[in-house]
Amino acid sequence: MTDRLPHPLRSDARENRDRILDAARALFATEGLNVPMREIARHAGIGPATLYRRFPTKQTLVAEAFAAEVRACHAIVEEGLAEPDPWHGFCLLIEKTCELHARNRGFTEAFLAAFPDTTNTAMDRAYVLRSIAELADRAKGAGRLRADFVLDDLIIMLMANRGIHATATATQVAASRRFAAFMIQAFQASPGTPAAAAGGPAGAVSRSVGA
Repeated sequence: MTDRLPHPLRSDARENRDRILDAARALFATEGLNVPMREIARHAGIGPATLYRRFPTKQTLVAEAFAAEVRACHAIVEEGLAEPDPWHGFCLLIEKTCELHARNRGFTEAFLAAFPDTTNTAMDRAYVLRSIAELADRAKGAGRLRADFVLDDLIIMLMANRGIHATATATQVAASRRFAAFMIQAFQASPGTPAAAAGGPAGAVSRSVGA
């Protein structure tokens, strides 16, 4: 007896799935992760039963809705790591990460709050944070990144970036780019920056997001 191959979704099922994901992405981006599943179903023009057939839990829906953003995060850190000049790579990472998060409020919440609670998402976040830490170490070694920079500083930066709100996406992205420029100035090494400190008040932040 041969193993059964998985059946592809019927066209109407694919359409419903696409409509659910489109609705979820739009609502998560503007309203965050607290949007009720029923509101997502209503926005997609389907019944709640259809939504739960495709996505039994909110965690599975969030993970699928943000799959493109996760891939973008990977691409950003890999581009930064590939830069011959680690400081330039670090600056690129700051700029592109802030813009990515400025475009999608829900993704920022998912990243910072360690939500959804799935193995793949946790592994993706851990990979991104490890890669950023590696790039930061290189930039410190080159004498361009201040010695007391810790990964928690980046988490705090994303928290602050999440607080930027504007009616138009373009305005929000422009404000986020300006904020990123200020953060790069703050992170850059200079004769007046302090030596590396052990621990610090931000120490609990990365633990709270699963770093």
